[in-house]
Amino acid sequence: MTLADRITRMPRAHEPELGLETRAAAPWADGPLADLLEGVGGSSPYLKSLITKESAWLEAASDDPDAAFAAIVPGLAEAEDLPVALRQAKRRVALITALCDLAGIWPLETVTGHLTHFADNATDQALRGAIAREIRRGKIPGATPDDLDSAAGMVVLAMGKMGAGELNYSSDIDLICLFDESRFDRDAFHEARSAFVRATRTMAATLSDLTGDGYVFRTDLRLRPDPAVTPVCMAMEAAERYYESLGRTWERAAYIKARPAAGDIAAGTRFLDSLTPFVWRKHLDFAAIQDAHDMRLRIRDAKGYHGPIDLPGHDMKLGRGGIREIEFFTQTRQLIAGGRDPGLRARGTVPGLDALAGGGWVPRDVADRLAAHYRAHRLVEHRVQMVGDAQTHALPKSAAGFERLACLMATDVASLRAGLKERLEDVHHLTEGFFAPDGGVKRAGKDALAPEGTATGDDLPDSLRNSDIPARWPSYAALRSDRAQALFNRLRPVILSKLARAAKPDEALMAFDSFLAGLPAGVQLFSLFHANPQLIDLLVDITATSPDLAKYLARNAQVFDAVIGGDFFAPWPGRDRLRRDLADALDHESDYERQLDRARRWGKEWHFRVGVHFLRGLIDAEEAGAAYADLAEATLAALWPVVQREFGRKHGAPPGRGAVVVGMGSLGVRRLNTRSDLDVIVIYDADGVETSDGRRPLPARTYYARLTQALVTAMTAPMAEGRLYEVDMRLRPSGNQGPVATSWAAFQAYQREEAWVWEHLALTRARVVAGPAALGADVEAFRAELLSEPRAAAEVLAAVADMRARIAGAKGRGGPWEAKLGAGRLQEVELLGQAAALISGRPLRQTRRALRAADWLDVGQKEAVIAADRLFSTLHLAARLVSEGPLDPETLGAGGCAFLCRATGAGGIAELESTLENTAAAAAEVLDAVLPSTGDAA
Repeated sequence: MTLADRITRMPRAHEPELGLETRAAAPWADGPLADLLEGVGGSSPYLKSLITKESAWLEAASDDPDAAFAAIVPGLAEAEDLPVALRQAKRRVALITALCDLAGIWPLETVTGHLTHFADNATDQALRGAIAREIRRGKIPGATPDDLDSAAGMVVLAMGKMGAGELNYSSDIDLICLFDESRFDRDAFHEARSAFVRATRTMAATLSDLTGDGYVFRTDLRLRPDPAVTPVCMAMEAAERYYESLGRTWERAAYIKARPAAGDIAAGTRFLDSLTPFVWRKHLDFAAIQDAHDMRLRIRDAKGYHGPIDLPGHDMKLGRGGIREIEFFTQTRQLIAGGRDPGLRARGTVPGLDALAGGGWVPRDVADRLAAHYRAHRLVEHRVQMVGDAQTHALPKSAAGFERLACLMATDVASLRAGLKERLEDVHHLTEGFFAPDGGVKRAGKDALAPEGTATGDDLPDSLRNSDIPARWPSYAALRSDRAQALFNRLRPVILSKLARAAKPDEALMAFDSFLAGLPAGVQLFSLFHANPQLIDLLVDITATSPDLAKYLARNAQVFDAVIGGDFFAPWPGRDRLRRDLADALDHESDYERQLDRARRWGKEWHFRVGVHFLRGLIDAEEAGAAYADLAEATLAALWPVVQREFGRKHGAPPGRGAVVVGMGSLGVRRLNTRSDLDVIVIYDADGVETSDGRRPLPARTYYARLTQALVTAMTAPMAEGRLYEVDMRLRPSGNQGPVATSWAAFQAYQREEAWVWEHLALTRARVVAGPAALGADVEAFRAELLSEPRAAAEVLAAVADMRARIAGAKGRGGPWEAKLGAGRLQEVELLGQAAALISGRPLRQTRRALRAADWLDVGQKEAVIAADRLFSTLHLAARLVSEGPLDPETLGAGGCAFLCRATGAGGIAELESTLENTAAAAAEVLDAVLPSTGDAA
C-alpha cells in the first residue's frame, strides 16, 4: 500500500462546514495525489500548500518514503544557493514526515528523529557556509580551508528538543554557539571571537530569515550564559567559568539534553565533559525539587495557567498536565540522582523515564503511564502544528478546530476530548504529588516528600520547650539563607518531637545542636530530609547515641545519600564485590585526582553504612570489624593499580613481577574499627630487571620506593573529600631505617637471618591484600614456611614478656574503660596469641584460633584469655564508633552507654565496668603465669 493509499483511508473533515475547498477545486481531477490533497488538505491548509508545491517530488517519493527522506540531506552540500536549497529541503522533510506520521508509517520516535536529523544537517551546512566565508576573508586568525571540517574550532550545541532528538513538527531550535579559544594566541582572541560572532549571525539568518521560499528553522540563541550581555558566540572557557560560579538549576536541567550538533564535535564533547560536575552533582540533589517547582509556578503565574483544566485553548506544552510537566518531572529526578548513577543521564524524556524506573527512582507503572502520555501529547502537538505550520501548542478554541484536529488524529471529536482530558488530568496528578506533596505519587522505595510537620510543641517535655538551644539555631551557618530557614522551619517540629522520644531528651537536643552547629550549609541536607523523613529518625538515633559520629555527619552530610540507595540495609556484599564496585567506579572517572576523590567518597559512604548497621544492632562487633577490614582491603586492591597506572605514565610499567601490599596487624587479621590506621609493608620483585622502561626510567629500587610513596600519598593526602586512611609502614624490615619498599630477595634474607622475634610475631598476622596474585602466593608460601620452623617456647615467651613490659612502661596501664592497653586487655592478649601461633609452628592469624592451639595453656587459661579477647575487641570497636578520645561513661551520654551495653551484652553500665575489671584480671593472671618476669627474661 502506498503512502497516498494510506492517507486516503483517513477520516475526512466536513469541507462545507469548515469552509474549505472541496475536491472539485483541486488542481488534479483524479489520481492518488488528488485523493491525498482531499484527504489531508481538508484538515491542514499548510500541508495542502506543500502538496501543491512539491507534487512532482511527492509522486516519486510516495512509494518509498524512507528512501526519499534519505536522499534529501546529501544534496545540500552541493547546492549552489544554500538558503534556497535548505528551504526546499525543509518543505520536503516537513511534507514526507507529516504524511508518514499521519499514515502511521513512522512512529513518533522516527518522526522526531528525522526532524532532528535534518535540523542537525541544516545547522551544519549553514555553519560551514558562514565559516567558509570568514576563512576566505582571512578573518579567522591562522585558519585555512582545511579547518572547515572542524569549523575552525566553533561548535553549535543543540539544546532542548533538538538536543534530545525530539524536535516537534514546527519547532524552533535552541542553540548555544561556542568556540575553542585554546586554538588561538591571546593576541588573536578578539579577532577570532568577532569572526565567530559574525559567523553565528550569518548561520542564524540562513536558517531563520523568512524569504519567498519560507524559512528553515526559527533559531533561538538565548540559552547561552547571560544572553543580555554576552556575544552570540562565546569562548568555551568563559562559558565554563560562568556555569561553575553562576549557573542555575534550570541551566543544569537544560544541559541534560545538550548535544554537539554542528562544527567541531570533538571540542563540543570536551566542553560538555567539563560541565559534568556542574550538571551532575556528586551527591543526591533534592534541592532541585524546589527549584523546579518554583519554575513551574513562575510559568503558571506568567501564563495564567492556574485553575482546572479546560480543553479549548489549553496549552499542551506549558499548561497543567502538559508536556513540560512530564519533562520537569523527568529532568528533576535525573538531576537528583544522576551524579551518583550515570545510567540516568539520558537526553530523551522517554528514555529518561525508563532509566529512572529501571533504577528504582520512579515506580515502573508511573514511568510507563507518563511515557504513554508524553507520546500522546506529542502526537497532538504535531497535529496542532500541522494545521498552519505555527509554533503553537494550544488546542483549538472552536468546534470546527476540534473537528479538524480529530480528523488529523483519525478519531471523532468526542473521543478526542475524552482522551485529552483523561491524559492531562493523570499527568497533573502524577507530577503534582512530586513537586507539591499534598497527595499524589510517592517515591518507589527511595523518597517521598513528606507533608509539613504537624507537631506544635505542646507535647514536648518542659526541658525541650523551655530550652534556649533552639533559639540560637537561626544564627548557625546552615541556616544563613532564607531558603534554608524555610526548609528547616518545616522540619523543626518533626525533629523536636523525635528528640523528645529519646531516652534522655536533653542530651539528644544538645547532640543535635552540635550536629547543626557543625553543618556548613543546610539547603541540600534539609531538602534531603524533607524528601526522606525516615532519615530524621536515623539522625536523631545517631546524635542521641554518638555525639562524635554526629560531628562526623555534620562534616560529611553527603553520606546520608547512601541510606536511600535502596540496598543500604542489605546483607554485607563482601570484599571481592566491594573491590569490583570501587574499581568500576574509578574507571569511570576522567582523571587521577577525581579517582582519588571518588575513592574517598565511596569509602565514607561504606564506613557510614557499617557504623549504622553496628549502631542499630544489625551486625555484631565481629562482623563490623571484618566489614571495616573488607573496606580497607578493597580500597587498597582497587587503588593500587590506579596508582601504578598514573605513576607509569612517566616512569613506565613496574619492572619485573611487580609489587604486593601486605596488610599487617589488625588489617592482616581483618579486625579494624572505624578509626583504624593501616599497617602495611610493600614487597617487590624486579626479577632481574634493573630499570623501568618509561620516558623517564628509574632504577628498580628507586622506582618501587617512589611508587610506594605515591600509594601512601593517594591514601593519606587531604583532598576535597578528605583522606582515605592514615598509613603506618613501621613494621617493614628495619622499621623507619629501612627502605619503604623491600625487594623480595631482601625480605626473605632479612626474615631468615636478621629479624627479631617480635618481627616474626608481627608476621603471624601478615596477609597480602593487593598486587599480583603470583607474587602474593609466593609471599604467603614463604610466610607459612618461615612460621612453621621449630621455635623455642621459652625464647618466644621471654620476648613477649619483654614487649609487655616495654609497652606498659611507655604507655601506662590504662584506665578501667581502656580496651586496648593494660594488664589482661586486648594488646596483651593479642601478643599472647601471636606467641601461640609462633610456638605451634602454624601460620594462624586469628588470636582465638592460635590460643586454642596452644598446648601449653590449660582449658581454664584458654577460656580466660579468649573471653578477654572477645570482650575487649568488642569494647574497642564500639568505643571507637561513639568516642574519638578515651572512653568515659560520664561524658558519653545515655545513648552511647546503652550502645556499649548492647554490644557487649551487659545489663547496665555498672555491670559492664565490673565485667571488664574481672575479665582483665583473669587474663592478666594467665599472662603472669605463663610469661617469665622481665628479670627472668633478661
